[in-house]
Amino acid sequence: MTTTTSQESSPTALPTAPGAPGAVGADVSEEEFTARLAPLRREILAHCYRMTGSVHDAEDMLQETYLRAWRAMRGFENRSSLRTWMFRIATNTCLTHLEGRKRRPLPTGVGAPPADPRDQPREDTSVPWLEPLPDRLVWSSPPVDPAESAVGRETVRLAFVAALQHLTAQQRAVLLLRDVLAWSAAEVADALDLSVAAVNSTLQRARAHMANVQDVPPLEPTDPRHRDLLARYVAAFEAYDVAAIVELLAADVVWEMPPFPGWYQGPAAVGHLIATWCPATGPGSMRLVPTAANGLPAYGLYMRGDDGVHRAFQLQQVTLGADGVRHVTVWFGAELFARFGLPAALGPEEGVARAV
Repeated sequence: MTTTTSQESSPTALPTAPGAPGAVGADVSEEEFTARLAPLRREILAHCYRMTGSVHDAEDMLQETYLRAWRAMRGFENRSSLRTWMFRIATNTCLTHLEGRKRRPLPTGVGAPPADPRDQPREDTSVPWLEPLPDRLVWSSPPVDPAESAVGRETVRLAFVAALQHLTAQQRAVLLLRDVLAWSAAEVADALDLSVAAVNSTLQRARAHMANVQDVPPLEPTDPRHRDLLARYVAAFEAYDVAAIVELLAADVVWEMPPFPGWYQGPAAVGHLIATWCPATGPGSMRLVPTAANGLPAYGLYMRGDDGVHRAFQLQQVTLGADGVRHVTVWFGAELFARFGLPAALGPEEGVARAV
């Protein structure tokens, strides 16, 4: 899972001699400070998202991290890289935020068996559900080589972040600092005010739990066959052809849709759910617009109202497997669409121009 090289080789590492050119601490303007830290914003946002499971909270933690760093700037002694210093502040900011807060699960992580699609789904807004991460916040455009990205896609996969929610906040911090940011046990111990032995013990427990709950890696939609599968998936929804949707689902497909705590398994159950409880009335009721969440294809689904206007209805993240669509996570709420850069309603010519 390690995706980052040693912090001290980072291009943001600063001279260690006090008062050296470029050193942070003495007479740095707010503009220079902001410019120096700008390259770290996406990485720190992703780190805060992994810690909190919420984009809203992650953005708040990012702002708090920069505020704390600005206030503490004169105390920065250049004994470590600026990057290491910033991630230390971000991690402890998240740990403070998480004190006394509930974890953010997906419906599949609550522990209940699959729901009966014949029963009407009921919302549970008392649970702080796991939120999707818009790709646009961490990757302004897809890198030519995914390995070149500062934020590895596998480190923000929904399955990985959902698995992190089963850990304590301290276990999350230790696992992320050691296995994602590639810190040494001594660096983690210093950042979290723990002993090295405590770090190693916490890491061992965290890794053991993650090994039990992590999902199978998804297929990337780079193969023409996978892109064709997504195109047919979109076409089936826009035609409200439930039989065609079911045909595209893997035998062990899982469908979940927070804030509804029920989740569904198997093509027949998912098909029954869509046919029974979806408010679409026929072809043209739904239109899908492509986006991306957590490094995977996603679609903003717009539902046609009585006035003929298609308005934001739900956001679907689609995970592909070897034998079809194997997992769909659906979120409701028009506010999500703005976060993904999607409009609240579609004009007559707007919609899907491509599958991914």
